[in-house]
Amino acid sequence: MPKLAVFPKAFMQALCKDGTMKLSEWIELACALDVQGLEWYAGFLEMEDEKNWSGFRKDVEQHGKEIPMLCCSPDFTHPDPSFRKNEIDKQLRWIEMTYVLGGSYCRVLSGQRRPELSMDEGVQLATDCIKACLPKAEELGITLILENHYKDDFWEYPEFAQKMEVFCQLVNRIDHPNFGVNYDPSNTFLAGEDPLELLYRISDRVVTMHASDRYLIEGTIEDLRNEESGSVGYAKRLSHGEIGKGLNDYDAIFKELKRVGFDGWVSIEDGVDGMDQLERSVAFLRKKLKIYWPDFK
Repeated sequence: MPKLAVFPKAFMQALCKDGTMKLSEWIELACALDVQGLEWYAGFLEMEDEKNWSGFRKDVEQHGKEIPMLCCSPDFTHPDPSFRKNEIDKQLRWIEMTYVLGGSYCRVLSGQRRPELSMDEGVQLATDCIKACLPKAEELGITLILENHYKDDFWEYPEFAQKMEVFCQLVNRIDHPNFGVNYDPSNTFLAGEDPLELLYRISDRVVTMHASDRYLIEGTIEDLRNEESGSVGYAKRLSHGEIGKGLNDYDAIFKELKRVGFDGWVSIEDGVDGMDQLERSVAFLRKKLKIYWPDFK
């Protein structure tokens, strides 16, 4: 049976960079929502000290919720082997963090789409690095989830495996019980592709999902693509919107996930315009999930 979680998309700067928001504040806000879990982010400032990890798990569980997923952004496509080794070491620490938090899923990415990198080189580098992390994941009972990503909030270049063909090639290279896909339909639009086409190709590998809706404040997807490299984070013309009011067809998405027996977490990336918006997105997804999984609580 699927479960709902929320992610603090609106508060990433405050929680990860300037420290103007404490995780205790986010926990209070998120646990007031009608969801079962809180997706965590490895880059929260307060997570730098390992002594805090078990305390945050306790705080969330005292509210009757859990931390099922850890969102991380390893950069496995750097040409320098020592840099990649450091990224693997960080990912191994994040796997441990997931375990201490009581989670089951830890995100991996391919890395940044650096201009000098060929497709074959990038796929091979990302494959090797992810495989190097799988023994630790298996040991601790954690599933590594590869997301069809657009661009980390703090990256200069977009995701190497942003395009469907590259993403599917990478997914097909890794056959392991502790590896699956975190499907994000909105990100597929940013690649200029059809999110349903991607879903139909990888639906049997999907174990978790990010739910959001996207729209462009101005211009076109082509305008976005022309400015997506060379600046840190998301382009200014891009915005997360309220779920159910954007481009995604959630009926088609959930119909396919139901068909393949999906029973994982759906984590909501929304609320950039306030907690009221996030509440409406929660209500929308709860209603949709109930249609396809009538026993959904």
